[in-house]
Amino acid sequence: MLGLGAAGVAAGPVLQRAVGSVISAVSRQDPTGLTGLLPDSGGFEYYSVTGAVDAPTDYRLTVDGLVDKPASYALADLQALPQHRIVHDVQCVTGWRVPGTPFEGVKLADLLDAAGVRSGATAVKFSCFDGTYRESLTLDQARRDDVLVALRMQDKPVTHDHGGPVRLYVAPMYFYKSAKWLSGITLTSTVERGYWEDFGYDTDAWVGKSNGRDDAPTS
Repeated sequence: MLGLGAAGVAAGPVLQRAVGSVISAVSRQDPTGLTGLLPDSGGFEYYSVTGAVDAPTDYRLTVDGLVDKPASYALADLQALPQHRIVHDVQCVTGWRVPGTPFEGVKLADLLDAAGVRSGATAVKFSCFDGTYRESLTLDQARRDDVLVALRMQDKPVTHDHGGPVRLYVAPMYFYKSAKWLSGITLTSTVERGYWEDFGYDTDAWVGKSNGRDDAPTS
């Protein structure tokens, strides 16, 4: 038994490298950052483009760029603002869907109004505390009632694996537009491509209209 244990310890790094090679190969074939099913996830899959992401010890969300009143919100500040609830299907561009998923949070439009958007702004850029992921919407898209800075998902606080404590939720678009681990909202003069748009994904990722496969468009 001791011999088998020692052999297992010795083989561990080799097996880990082999598994890593398989994951890397899968990622090259399907560039979505998929690393597996979340436990008790209700059908959601876990995505990260940077591997493990550390949770912040003192979360803050900044609103800046082409605004009159830049702001910084702690989690408690966001929780104190009027909350809006959306129940909508979540659709991934890779094909999986989670129907009737509730999200709750602050309307992005409310945060934009509070900041005072300047006349030269036409788009909104989102940054994330993983240090890599980013997304963008046009200003008109960002002002929709079904776009949230989400604090709750599936009737509980957004967990770290799901992009908490705060994530973006863009209900009518494929889920890669709903940036996880949201840390910054920046008003810009032009739309800047998001992380996956650099790999050929659509910037205007309307469900049913952008991947040529789903036939249930959302207006």
